[in-house]
Amino acid sequence: MKKSLFLIVSLAVFAIFNYGIYEKEQIKVHGQTVFLELAPVDPRSLMQGDYMRLRYAVERTTSSDINGPKKRGYMVIAPDDRGIARFVHFYGGESLQPGVRLLHYHEEYGGVRIVPDSFMFQEGQAELYRNAKYGEFKFDSAGHYILVGLADEKLQRIMPH
Repeated sequence: MKKSLFLIVSLAVFAIFNYGIYEKEQIKVHGQTVFLELAPVDPRSLMQGDYMRLRYAVERTTSSDINGPKKRGYMVIAPDDRGIARFVHFYGGESLQPGVRLLHYHEEYGGVRIVPDSFMFQEGQAELYRNAKYGEFKFDSAGHYILVGLADEKLQRIMPH
């Protein structure tokens, strides 16, 4: 009986985990591309490999919003015709205009922080990503999003060698 229960629970966890992967892959393939301009970034190296700490320019522009951030929530961003997003305002539950997206944030040290805030890459590739100008995100129709890569000033994804 215990073995059967263990097997059923294990299969359920495996199915849920794989469905999450499937959802992310669908966003990567079918999602709308939106670019967030990067603020100065910090290349670092950890024991698990190289990564780049990311900051986004939209995090700085939110400080002028009169409503101010809550501890966590969503901000409304609007991509232009090239897909580069700009901050519009903090989301308060209102109906959204066509074409705008919601981006999750949390408060950190009196400012706003967007996650993901780091990008992992293969060891030895730091120089390749040093001049990254944009974070490339994919959004699905339900508002879920993932960071799929970093892009240069021409909005071309930086690809490792």
